[in-house]
Amino acid sequence: MASKETIEIVKSTAPVLEEHGEAITKVFYKLLFKKYPELKDVFNMINQKKGTQQRALANAVFQYAVHIDKLEMLGDAVETIAQKHASLSIPKEAYPIVGENLLAAIKEVLGDAATSEIMNAWEEAYGDLAAIFVKREEEIYSNGENTTGGYRGTKEFIVVDKIEESNVITSFYLKRKDGTPVPKFIAGQYIALTIEIPNTDHKHTRNYSLSNANDKDYLRISVKKEEGDLDGIVSNYLHSTINIGDVLMIGMPSGEFVLKEKENPIVFIGGGVGITPLISMFSEVVHNKKNQEVIFIQCALNSKIHAFSDEINALINENSESIVVYSSPLQTDLIGENYDYKGFLTTEILKDLRVSNESEFYFCGPTPFMSNVLKIVNDLEVPQENIHYEFFGPAEELVLAD
Repeated sequence: MASKETIEIVKSTAPVLEEHGEAITKVFYKLLFKKYPELKDVFNMINQKKGTQQRALANAVFQYAVHIDKLEMLGDAVETIAQKHASLSIPKEAYPIVGENLLAAIKEVLGDAATSEIMNAWEEAYGDLAAIFVKREEEIYSNGENTTGGYRGTKEFIVVDKIEESNVITSFYLKRKDGTPVPKFIAGQYIALTIEIPNTDHKHTRNYSLSNANDKDYLRISVKKEEGDLDGIVSNYLHSTINIGDVLMIGMPSGEFVLKEKENPIVFIGGGVGITPLISMFSEVVHNKKNQEVIFIQCALNSKIHAFSDEINALINENSESIVVYSSPLQTDLIGENYDYKGFLTTEILKDLRVSNESEFYFCGPTPFMSNVLKIVNDLEVPQENIHYEFFGPAEELVLAD
């Protein structure tokens, strides 16, 4: 625990970090990649170009300054980051490197305002925070290593099947190249995939949700083909080039977006490829023969884009129902057959479905979609502890849809 003096100094810098945080993190990543270019292999450099990673880190540093005297307030954020680090196999030796460059970035941006007193306080504070992450990540590594099929770091997996789920989503079925069992995982978790793409200057690492039940002898990821060179370099390469028999490097399953031990009714809401972790969760509920009521709502453009409809319908039992919302149905899409509602998801649709606001809500999808869902659940006065969601990419602060 940081000293009282350090806590007071760090808290006093919160307004400065709120104003200059993004400038600091931009300098930080510039310094980091210049000194350690190999770290580009584990960072999503597209998020770097977009600035989302810099904003996410700036917000994390600011929140730490605000809550340094009440670190329990940061519990969820720490767990999210620790799980992401574990998926990427970040070693404890990386923390001094990060600290060195973060402190250098603070000094460069703040100049004379970054007094020795402030820098010494932040050095102590960063050391304490790093210790928290190292401890938690070692627990995750150890737990993952000791599960059936578990391991630490990355392992070679071979693609044993490749199936087109829709016009834009393709599934890759993966088994260990050495023939050992695949790791058991918690429904809703993800893996990190690292791949080398010709004519690029670094490896590319992406996180993909595990989209199958956790009782199979394979892992499955389902990848949306993103449009554009900026967003789609990895997904396009997977779709066009990776085939049955190819080998991929896969990190250990990680993530905290998992089912809570509650008996409330469940509402799953997936937008586009955001359905992937929800299928895994839904499979777990059904396979565990829990009697919880479940409504599975899938939002898609139309039947050409709609994936996994047969798989979801096969999971439906007497306690569950599947609802489909198409924002732009095709002329050949028949309401009542291909889909149930037209347009975007609304509060009125959930009311029409008689959804209880005491349900547990799990949702995932593009940021605008999630902003809309968050507004809906707030309109329904759903308790905050019943709202669970995950971002694909750096954690962002959702802005309620208008």
